[in-house]
Amino acid sequence: MPKRFDDAEEEKPKAITTYTIKLDDAQMEKLRAATAAKHWEEVEVPYARFAFKGPKVNVTAYTSGKVVVAGKDTEDFVQNVIEAQVTGAPKLGYDEVLHPDWYEPHAGLDESGKGDLFGPVVAATVVADGEAVRGWLKAGVRDSKTIVDAQILKLDELIRNTPGVVVETRYMDMHEYNRVMARPYASLNRLLAQHHADALHAALKLKWVPRGLLDQFSKEPLVQRELKKLGVERFTLAMRTKAEEDPVVAAASIVARAEFVRCMAALSRQFGDKLLKGAGAQTKAQAALLIQQLGARALGDFAKLHFRTCYEVVSEAGKLDELPLPVPKEKTEWKR
Repeated sequence: MPKRFDDAEEEKPKAITTYTIKLDDAQMEKLRAATAAKHWEEVEVPYARFAFKGPKVNVTAYTSGKVVVAGKDTEDFVQNVIEAQVTGAPKLGYDEVLHPDWYEPHAGLDESGKGDLFGPVVAATVVADGEAVRGWLKAGVRDSKTIVDAQILKLDELIRNTPGVVVETRYMDMHEYNRVMARPYASLNRLLAQHHADALHAALKLKWVPRGLLDQFSKEPLVQRELKKLGVERFTLAMRTKAEEDPVVAAASIVARAEFVRCMAALSRQFGDKLLKGAGAQTKAQAALLIQQLGARALGDFAKLHFRTCYEVVSEAGKLDELPLPVPKEKTEWKR
């Protein structure tokens, strides 16, 4: 039986993390007492006032007043000992200490619909600061791929209505999308880069921030090139995979997905049945049914015609004379 997403999360080993804090003499003694009460091994460390070695975390208090906590259970120790027993209510959450960049004003960029046969490709930019991020984390803002559509729409509303936050989205209706993608040398990644750049440019006009983070969809700096064409200066756009770990990028992924969900709902009403997401066998069967009911030309009202699936469905229906689609390139077989 395949593992569920949450099973995989549970089995993922904890990473070793480090936390540093400055304490006064009274707080140092509270920390020594609280740690000694755990009956951990006390060890000698140069220039340290005291040091303890626990099963999954080490605590070292230096004569300078600096305390370093390191190990796999760093977060638990910080929350349950340092914050609960030594310093009182934390001024900063653990994530805020470990990921201070999340809480700095910045832009997050993500997209939705790129791999779906039906519906548009939506790019979204969200600009936010630490105050917004704190509220979003409590509300459950995270990578949209782990959230059901009903909750996506609620979180989208929350994000858009957060004071001081700027949201911009860009996409084309299916007629315009298919017209653009039918051009010689058209590229979905380049089109998506234009959408991202346009959305970010519009957002920065409303609220300037010095940097942004993009969930990487191409190894080439396509969005950065488009930003240069638009004259965006003094702005740094980084990109990496799994960028949705950053709450502002996660918010952008939710906004993009919510817009895609709304577009799919409108297309479904037009079709007369709920259109399926993805690009698998069931989606292909639905595309074939659509051709039977509405004709081959109607496929372009709902689907991305440059997908190999569209050519296969139209060809299998014997309708290439009605909707002439180019023969897709042969799939590359990678040698091991």
